[in-house]
Amino acid sequence: MALNVLVLAGGISHERDISLKSGRRVADGLRSHGINVTMADPDHTLLDTLVHNAPDVVWPVLHGASGEDGALRSLMEMIGVPYVGSPAQATMLAWEKPTAKTLVERAGGTTPPSISLSRDAFRELGADGVLDAVSASLGFPVVTKPARGGSAQGVSWVSGPDELRQAMIHAFTYCDDALIEKRIMGTEVTVPIIDTGDGPVALPGVEIEPLRGHYTFEARYNPGETRFFCPPRENDRFSDVLVTSALSAHNTLGLADLSRIDFMVDNEGVPWFLEASVMPGLTETSTVAVAIDQAGYDLGSLCAGLAEAAYRRSEP
Repeated sequence: MALNVLVLAGGISHERDISLKSGRRVADGLRSHGINVTMADPDHTLLDTLVHNAPDVVWPVLHGASGEDGALRSLMEMIGVPYVGSPAQATMLAWEKPTAKTLVERAGGTTPPSISLSRDAFRELGADGVLDAVSASLGFPVVTKPARGGSAQGVSWVSGPDELRQAMIHAFTYCDDALIEKRIMGTEVTVPIIDTGDGPVALPGVEIEPLRGHYTFEARYNPGETRFFCPPRENDRFSDVLVTSALSAHNTLGLADLSRIDFMVDNEGVPWFLEASVMPGLTETSTVAVAIDQAGYDLGSLCAGLAEAAYRRSEP
């Protein structure tokens, strides 16, 4: 029996266009393996469709709050609709970057020192005093980012106190809470994790080298802006600890099916956990796509395997 899979893509987040591109690739991959696919942009009719005309499996290829804050997954769990991806509770934990960092650190992982500040605290406690305290505690350089969100939107790389105020304002345009994190100098590496039913497996790590400046939104999604090395160029030096750290973070947060764990590997080969993505991009320029190719997987076969695993979980 061919599965009927509803692929959700688009949404209303800042990452809508990336979601649509990823969703089309997932849909094409599923169709190439004989799976019946319907694509939809989530709207006010979605819940009624899931209740009265539920597909066998939903694949929420949604980035940003509309797909990664756990709300939609909670609803699907409540009404009993199988879906590809991490459970709602795990999604909520990973979505909150400060929470994810705390949990990974408590489990023995290494993550950069940081502080999370709300927009209200920043204003009510006095921006100047807050920035002075942060500067004295963390030093420079730092990275500021929205406490929730992805694709480097709202992220700033700050080299001194004069830049910090504007960086905070930039982060607050995307989220009411901002994370200020000590910048670890080294090599940015990301490790995708897949699990089609036999346990989580780390794909080859991908080293990220932006050709101009930092790994911004544009560098992520515009071809030719970034070079990827898969496996990383110094993989022999830190491969084992990187894989162990990625799998530990994935398991600590309770993630499932498909995730991406982001690190900064310092000059000593120590991987510093930055964040986890519960529904990483699958566009042609995404790091996950690079790792899938390097590992010898066919994207369509992998997508079909993940959909079938989600369906099997729902069987009595």
